Amino acid sequence: MSYKINLNADIGEGFGAYDIGNDADLMTVIRSASVACGFHAGDANTMHSLAMLARQNGVSLGVHPGFNDLWGFGRRKIEMDPKDLELMVAYQIGALQAMARYAGLPVTHLKPHGALNNMAAVREDYALAIGRAIQTVDDKIIYVALAGSQMERAARKLNLRLAREGFADRHYEDDGNLSPRSIPGTVFKDPEKALNQCLSMVKDRCLTSRQGNVIKVEVESICVHGDEPTAVDLARHVRRGLEASDCQIVTLPEMFN
Repeated sequence: MSYKINLNADIGEGFGAYDIGNDADLMTVIRSASVACGFHAGDANTMHSLAMLARQNGVSLGVHPGFNDLWGFGRRKIEMDPKDLELMVAYQIGALQAMARYAGLPVTHLKPHGALNNMAAVREDYALAIGRAIQTVDDKIIYVALAGSQMERAARKLNLRLAREGFADRHYEDDGNLSPRSIPGTVFKDPEKALNQCLSMVKDRCLTSRQGNVIKVEVESICVHGDEPTAVDLARHVRRGLEASDCQIVTLPEMFN
């Protein structure tokens, strides 16, 4: 039996003179890129560069909005009015759309970053605020949501295009949410461990939680974090392993064809 799956990465998370991760090499492996838009990381030059790389490598381009938290890399929880959050996300969509025009590419998806992603996974008001931003700016944008989360529910409630996401390089809790990075070992460095989790998600529609229990999960997209030093080697191993197991690696828009 053959399978179709998207491989994505959070990318473009440097700014100014600072680079985080090997974006150029990672772009040759993934099929969709979620690009930081200037709040937790990224800037106009970085977004432009990533848009051009996406065109060169046939990679679909998406928004990776985060909290306005450059010092904390968007990994600190911020309480804010959902309407303010909605406008903050809309602002970041517009920023990437402008840079994408230089490459002649559309912005095809949106995936929240860091603490925003974790909070929206469990908070309906945050998940809906992100969805309303998509709905208002461009309702063709695919809402990339942690499988089983409030974001998945928000996408369905707002009739948005939805891609459920799993993570190659992160442990999960029994409730289906990601394990905190503060717990040692919850970010996988071993490419084979990451591949095994991916194969379980794609082919068996389940994974094993940090507590050792099997939880059900259905995904259309798998993420490799671009800011990790092991990202490129891990992503290459995951892609090779998936393809060897009859998985076709496609862009996010191609998941809907």
